[in-house]
Order: sequence, then C-alpha cells, then structure tokens
Amino acid sequence: MGAYDVIVAGGGHNGLVAAAYLARAGRRVLVLERYDHVGGLAISTRAFPGVDVRLSRYSYLVSLLPGEIVRDLGLDLELRRRRHASYTPRGGTGLLVDNEDAARTAASFRDVTGGEADHEAWRDLYGMTARVARALAPTLLEPLRTPAEIERLVGAEAWRDLFARPIGETVDERFADDTVRGVVLTDALIGTFADTTTDLSANRCFLYHVIGDGTGDWNVPVGGMGAVSGALEAAARRAGAEIRTGAEIVGISPSGEVAFVTEDGEHTVNGGHVLVNLPPAVLDRLMGRPVTVPEGAQLKVNMVLSRLPRLKDAQVDPRAAFSGTFHINEGRDQLARAYAQAARGEIPELPPAEVYCHSLTDPSILGPELRGRAETMTLFGLHMPARLFQKNSDQGRKQALEATFASVNAVLAEPLEDCLLKAPDGTPCVEAKTPVDLEKDAGLPGGHIFHTDLSWPYAEEGGWGVETEHERVLVCGASARRGGGVSGIGGHNAAMALLGR
Repeated sequence: MGAYDVIVAGGGHNGLVAAAYLARAGRRVLVLERYDHVGGLAISTRAFPGVDVRLSRYSYLVSLLPGEIVRDLGLDLELRRRRHASYTPRGGTGLLVDNEDAARTAASFRDVTGGEADHEAWRDLYGMTARVARALAPTLLEPLRTPAEIERLVGAEAWRDLFARPIGETVDERFADDTVRGVVLTDALIGTFADTTTDLSANRCFLYHVIGDGTGDWNVPVGGMGAVSGALEAAARRAGAEIRTGAEIVGISPSGEVAFVTEDGEHTVNGGHVLVNLPPAVLDRLMGRPVTVPEGAQLKVNMVLSRLPRLKDAQVDPRAAFSGTFHINEGRDQLARAYAQAARGEIPELPPAEVYCHSLTDPSILGPELRGRAETMTLFGLHMPARLFQKNSDQGRKQALEATFASVNAVLAEPLEDCLLKAPDGTPCVEAKTPVDLEKDAGLPGGHIFHTDLSWPYAEEGGWGVETEHERVLVCGASARRGGGVSGIGGHNAAMALLGR
C-alpha cells in the first residue's frame, strides 16, 4: 500500500474530521476502520426488522460540533434547534422551558415552585453559562490555555461556581426547589457516575453540556446522527483521503507503523504520523502497554412508538413535552438516592432518566408509511454503572429496563408499554444498551461513552491536548483533552498540531 503522511486509526467522527483537514492541506491520508462503515457511535440504524425508521442508535443530539468545522469542511448538514428545551413532570403539573416564550416559562416556574425566586436564579445561572460559552467555545479550537488564563476569560464568579467547587454546592446555593435543582444537575451526570456534591468530574461534564458552539444548544441532526458521519465521510473523500473499512488494527508502533487485518490477511503500513481515534485503553493494548479499563454509566433505550403517551398535566401538549428533554425522576434528592443505590451495587429503585423524540423535530427519519403514524423515543438513563451488569449482563439489562419503565410510568398518565409500536413479527420496538453492551457491540472499553473521564479544557503544559509520549503518535478522539460528545474538536486539533498552526 506504500507509505502515508498520516494514518488515522479509527473512522469515527473525529478521525474523519482530521482526515478531511489533512487531506485538504495536501497530506496523503489513510483511514483504517474495523467495521464495514465509518462513524463510530454517530450512526443511524434500522434497529427493528421490518420497521422503516433510522434511529440514532448511540449518539443522538449535536451541541459541541463547532460551526467553524462545518464551514471549513463544507459539510452538507442541517441542525435544527428545538423549540422546547425541557419538560419535567411533577405531580399533576410540570416545568416547561420554552426557548421562544419567556412568559410561558416564567409561568411554569411559578406553577411548580410557588414563586419567582427560582426562575430568577435560573435566568442568572444560565445567563452566566451563556457568557462562559461565548468566551470558552472559541478556545476549544486553539492550543490549550492555562487555568489562570481561563479564569480571567470567564470571570471570578463563573470560575468559582463552575470550575473551583462542586457543581452540587453551586446548585444548592442558588436554587431552593428540588425539581429545579435536579434539572440543572442532570447536565453534570450524562455518562458520568459522580456525586455532584463532592466530585469535580461532574463539573467538567456540566461545562461540556452548556458551552457547545458558543450557545450550549442541543440540536437535532436532520436525517439522524448518520447524516453527521455521512457528511464528514463525504468531506474526507472529497479532499482526497483514502478510507478503508473492514480493517481491524492489531498493532501500533511509536515509529508510525500500523498493523491491521482484513478478510484477505494481515498488512502493515507506515505513516509519518498516526492519529489515534480510539479509546485510551485500546491504544494501550495496541502498543503493548498495561491497560486500565474505565467504567461507563448509562442505559440507552431506543424505541418506536405508535403514539405519544398521555401526560398527567393537561395544560401541556405531549408534542411540546417530548420534543425537548423530558426529565423523569431527576429531582436533586432522587438523583442522590439513585447514586447511593448504584454505588452499593444495586440497580436504582426508580432510575432517573430523560427522553426525547427525534421524529417530532425531524420526521425524515421515519419511512413514508410511518410518518404521522409513529414517533421515535430515545431514553438515556443515569446512574447505571457497568458494575451493575458485569456479573449477569442479560439479567441486569432486564432488571434495569423493567425498573426504568416503572420510573417512566410513574410520571405518565398511562403505561409507556401501551404506546410501543410492534414490528411485523409482533415484538415491541424497544432495545436497551448497557455499558457492557457498548463494550461488546461498539468496542468501548467499560462502555464509557467519553472513552475516559472528561478533562478540563486547559492545561499548564500548553499544546493542543492531543500529544502522547510518542512524537509520531497523537490522539484525535474523545480521549483528546477537549473532547467528549460528537464534536470533531479532537480531530480538528490533531490536524492543526500536525500542520503547525
């Protein structure tokens, strides 16, 4: 196959971003991907036989992908903003956050909290995070700044409340209502198993959930997550990158040599540099180093519904409630109780979770015969660490799914199971993925969706946050210092590090 300037190990979205930038700059680039398709976890799948629905099986919303990358690479991609940010049922009412109707949001806060104070605190906190987002987002595509520089950039109040002390302390100090506290705290717990009152890893998770592209908006990719990876693949190929699927990497050397296996045998190729779009545990194994496996902590449930379930709150249209993030048993105290149970090795009694229905914003993912007759529903369950499923994966998944449906049904006016669409073979359209399933099905060590614990977006040593101890080997995936989620940031920064920009 000859020599390449750059070999990209792994065809996930960050690898495709790096390949596109480097090929556009005239480098000879080879992307090696073990599956028969690229995209990693940013894919669309027909998960249920005979049901024409393209589900975003793993990653499902876009926030961290910078508009600069979209423009630079000329991506043919549409991201739609959700009208309703969230709905959180409580008793016979609920908290609706409407992005386009401030008065309605304020009234909803009054109905739930009984006053004005928490709404004012909400506006103050998210006014601060908006300022942080505008200041911090551009630095994600630059060499790392020092902590002191970031503190000056975001200001003393934001540094104290979002960086220096546990986010749980900040939330408890600012808000009085348990439901409102929980809505804020969920952004600190997506894919992160942490006690928000003591663990600063929750702060890092929170930051990456509120600063995306300078707005913090979580947008719907038209066509599903596969459309994101498809646009990136097209950009990389258009720029001249060579992409080889069905090529499983079995070794990486510090000198830039990569060994891989295809259906016709083992091959070796040399690169001036290797950009690794793989989890750190996989890289360690491929380089013959000791491996430390992280622990993922989530339950992902994909569903197709024949109709939306009825709400206990007659004042809110289910289409509004489910088009944004629908919070389920995610009050502050409920989150703390579920964390304590999971930390003891127990599946939470009422698992906290959140759902949203992609098809309400983007019906294109439904086949023509299902439009108007079905909706998709994606559920993300919190405080579901891998340890709960390692002894008996099938039994643990079954128990977690049953508990999660019970949790969902506790806040609805009817059982969610009654709303599930049935496939032609009569089976309900529901699938659940635990961390153990993600390790088995998608190759994520420990089922950790961020590959490893998230890092702060700064460092005393500078650099691009993609460097390893080997000069010719860089990381370009979620394991880069500024990564996590579908962002392309790791791929961009690895490319810039090689191009000397």
